[in-house]
Amino acid sequence: MKITAQDEYGLRILLRIARQNENKGLSISQLSKTEGMSHSSVAKLTRILRIAGYINSTKGHVGGYVLAMPANQINVSDVLKSLGGALYDDDFCMKHTGVLNLCTNSIDCSIRSLWKTVQYSIDQILEKVTLKNLIGSEDDVTCALQKI
Repeated sequence: MKITAQDEYGLRILLRIARQNENKGLSISQLSKTEGMSHSSVAKLTRILRIAGYINSTKGHVGGYVLAMPANQINVSDVLKSLGGALYDDDFCMKHTGVLNLCTNSIDCSIRSLWKTVQYSIDQILEKVTLKNLIGSEDDVTCALQKI
C-alpha cells in the first residue's frame, strides 16, 4: 500500500494554508515555492481542494487560497478520499476482474475481507484526525495523535 504524491502534496498544501493567517490567502506561486512543488501541480491540487469545499479563493492584494471552514472541522479521512479515494471501496472488485467481466472470486473472497478490514482500520484512525490536529511541530503532533 502506498500513499500517493497527490495525497501527500494535497494534504501539505491544505496544511500550509491552515497555518497561514486566516485574513491572508496564499497564491499558487507562494504555495509552489514554500512546498517545493511545480506550479501546475499546486494549481491542480488547489482546484481539487476548492471543488471539494476545503478552500476558497480570494481576490485582492492579500488574496489567494484560504480555508473554507475552521481547521478543526476538516477531517483528514475526507480530505484524502477527495484527493485520491479510499484504499478499498465497493467498486474495487469490479475494477480488478482481470480479463473477465466478473472476478472469479466474487462469491467468496478472502482477499476482499482483508481489504475491507484494512480500510476499516485506516478509517477508524483518520476519521478522528482533523487538520487542526496536524498544526504544530512533529513532536507535538506525534504526542497528540498517540492520544487519539
